[in-house]
Amino acid sequence: MTVLPAGWSNDNNGGRGGMGRGRWGNGRGGAGLLPRPGPFPGGRGGRGGFGGRYQNYQRDERFVSELKLSKSKETLSRKSTVFQEPCELTSYSRVEGGEVFFDERGLRLFKRHVSEDIGADLNQGYDTFIEKRDLGSEGFGDLLGSIRAKNISLENIHFVTFRNNLNKILGAAYNRHEPWEMGVHKRNGTIYLDVHKLPERPQSDLDRRRCYWGYCFESLATEDPGRAYGEDIHHVDANVEFCSVVKTKLGAHRVLMGAEMDCCDETDEGRRIYIELKTSRELDDRTVERFEREKLLKFWIQSFVAGVPYILVGYRDDGGRLVRTERLRTKDIAHRARLKNYWQGGVCLAFADEVLCWLYGTVKENEDYTLQFVHPFMRLELLQAQSCPDAITNHVHLLQHPSSPPPPQ
Repeated sequence: MTVLPAGWSNDNNGGRGGMGRGRWGNGRGGAGLLPRPGPFPGGRGGRGGFGGRYQNYQRDERFVSELKLSKSKETLSRKSTVFQEPCELTSYSRVEGGEVFFDERGLRLFKRHVSEDIGADLNQGYDTFIEKRDLGSEGFGDLLGSIRAKNISLENIHFVTFRNNLNKILGAAYNRHEPWEMGVHKRNGTIYLDVHKLPERPQSDLDRRRCYWGYCFESLATEDPGRAYGEDIHHVDANVEFCSVVKTKLGAHRVLMGAEMDCCDETDEGRRIYIELKTSRELDDRTVERFEREKLLKFWIQSFVAGVPYILVGYRDDGGRLVRTERLRTKDIAHRARLKNYWQGGVCLAFADEVLCWLYGTVKENEDYTLQFVHPFMRLELLQAQSCPDAITNHVHLLQHPSSPPPPQ
């Protein structure tokens, strides 16, 4: 188990930090970023509360509990949060046609000479692109199936989730304008966080094309035995994927997490490492700060929580032509952002630790909830839900009765 590696530590006070004078930071040291969770009477003002313009906020009738947020990051920056280096337990692959295999056949190899493709048109193959299908809870069922196939014990696991949900939680420490929600279901002492996809605005052809540029870059940056040298990209299926299943620990809670991996490479010592592939519009003097404040924060969170050490960014022009590539070390990103006082990785971890503590202490066994972050983005709300996804219900049944089929739905 390790605390944040060198350059990522958020303990600015020689180990004497912490959350004010009490765990929830409500002592005389000042109002905490995350006051003590639990239902509060409406309209209460004071430090750390709402008061003023938010005192008439109307609660959802399904309301169970809330975690109020404050704009200050100072308290969390003094908390040193233990984060265990992720350890891979198993993996699975989804191939063309949607079939899932509990092996590594979908893992792609990083193409080390990707710089040779600078100048490539990322529009190539767009006409035959197969867009990603929303699997809903079916995708979560594949993750749970890989856990059962490997006989991984969940006895001491507090949370099972896809990385996407942890990305949302860690990112909410700074990103206070993007709504999200997720399902929360506690069974046999383990909380399953199901991915909920919110409705999106209709996409234009340019939106879809920009999305495709990212997939095309992934194809360019990985080895493809079926494509001859110099041959254009001609068949991209966004549904083909490889997912690593890792175990980690954030604060006091053990987390089992599924994370889609773009590709892998080997170190000089022969150790396999994963590499994240990203695209971005080429930067200029007006856009570099926003890139470092917002995009690099998302890049760092996604790679750090899954133990991915490197990110390769492909920069493109407005027409979709690849103009350059840049390899970033995950740990260097956080150090760079901290030096510029843009954001701190340790604040994200401390924030997530408080959220997980609140969730685990609030939700009840065999009950179902929705966790949401909505306008005005000043609190996390836990709402009662009416049902549990079949994927989780079947999974729990199969853990208890491996030889009997799941009950009919």
